[in-house]
Amino acid sequence: GCALEASGQPVVIDCPYGKAIEFDGKQDAVFIDSNPLAGLRSFTAEVIFRPDAGGLAEQRFFHLGEADGNRVLFETRLTGDGHWYLDTFISSGTSTCALLNEGILHPVGEWYHLALTCDGREEANFVNGVKEASGAIDFASMEGGRTAVGVRLNRVCWFKGAIGRIRFTPEVLVPEEFMQ
Repeated sequence: GCALEASGQPVVIDCPYGKAIEFDGKQDAVFIDSNPLAGLRSFTAEVIFRPDAGGLAEQRFFHLGEADGNRVLFETRLTGDGHWYLDTFISSGTSTCALLNEGILHPVGEWYHLALTCDGREEANFVNGVKEASGAIDFASMEGGRTAVGVRLNRVCWFKGAIGRIRFTPEVLVPEEFMQ
């Protein structure tokens, strides 16, 4: 029931989890006139995705909220040697928390489950159910906003790869409760 806007020509592909959307890393994205996190004080956001080689070093592939205001971001950092690491970011009022997992590398071209949890005081990120980082955040619920899949809302840092599933839960889940 939300307005969608496609940029470029994202392609629907088959993946181990059903269908996925593949992005070219240059102009492909989907914008949704809704923010599923709006009004939530705590949440778990999950993504099943496949980062591919050949993309930008910094890729903001999942952005919720406002372009430069309160926001939640999932990002990858490609190392240039066929690996990536996770970077998640929350900005809420004057409080920000970036979790860069530069010491934990994963090969590109494979499917991964990512999760970001926030209880209002702490955010934590996970790759394949393993907690990689956590940090303090004074999170207040967002009002409104949009969602961008495949790029940041302001159309910078395009993603090369595929996204198969996304799920939001209005509470903090533990890894045993993450989508399979």
